[in-house]
Amino acid sequence: MRILVYGAGALGSLVGGLCAREHEVTLVGRNPHMRRIREDGLRISGAVEAHVHPEAVTDGRHRSADLALVTTKAYDTDAAARALATGEYQAVCSLGNGLTEERLVAALDALVLAGTASYGARLVEPGHVECTGVGEIVVGALHGGPNAFAERLRAAFDAAGMRATAAEDMPRRRFEKLAVNAGINGPTALSRIENGAVLDEPVRETAREATREVARVARAEGLSLSDDDAVDALKRVAADTAANHSSMREDVTAERRTEVDDIYGAVLDRAEAAEVDAPTCRTLASLIRAWEVGVGVRAEPENSDR
Repeated sequence: MRILVYGAGALGSLVGGLCAREHEVTLVGRNPHMRRIREDGLRISGAVEAHVHPEAVTDGRHRSADLALVTTKAYDTDAAARALATGEYQAVCSLGNGLTEERLVAALDALVLAGTASYGARLVEPGHVECTGVGEIVVGALHGGPNAFAERLRAAFDAAGMRATAAEDMPRRRFEKLAVNAGINGPTALSRIENGAVLDEPVRETAREATREVARVARAEGLSLSDDDAVDALKRVAADTAANHSSMREDVTAERRTEVDDIYGAVLDRAEAAEVDAPTCRTLASLIRAWEVGVGVRAEPENSDR
């Protein structure tokens, strides 16, 4: 399979690099990471070891592949969609945070699949990514049900030695992923703690309540995600990635923009539409946005009362 990975940072480089053991892969990312991969290949260390030589470019326009995997930050989804719209793809699948797939649907003619990725990834240095934990890639139809390309994609990941599932319940899984992100990202970023710490006091109940709020929003939209199922997913992911830093904590540490709007903002928008209270998510969003304003990575104070 020909695969283009748009947004080849830590996760995109890991997934693309593992795929490159079996498939023709093009990574789209930034220098000096792409330059080093062109010169010396991509080294993968940690839970999985590999040294591969995918194509590595900085311009993702006017390209073609069987599949485009989008692994950008959620706030870069629109830019990714504009670039991908200049090329030709049978299918596009997002593996990033937030509920971004609808924005891809609006911009692209290709089939858009929903996806999740629980592999742990850390960019060590240009040309070198660490697999901090072997997880699973799950793909499926955006609105649920069986999908032939999702099954083809599962087989492609399997052929590359990766754990993958083609799921028919992606609408529910998207909200489960959002619930886990809400429970882990904000608390770990604000407290500067590792993922596993959300399982313990004093932050445990804050993390769980944020997760439960997302489950309530999901149920208001007609999805069968119980509070217990959402919290169980939170506990499972936090335990599996206990020593990892969340993406939002990494952003705060580096004093760069976070995905607060695409995680907590998405929850609050949908909660408001469904007339569901989400006070914990609202508080976490306010604190993270205030931090962004304080360090100058948010252009203006948030005017909304979300």
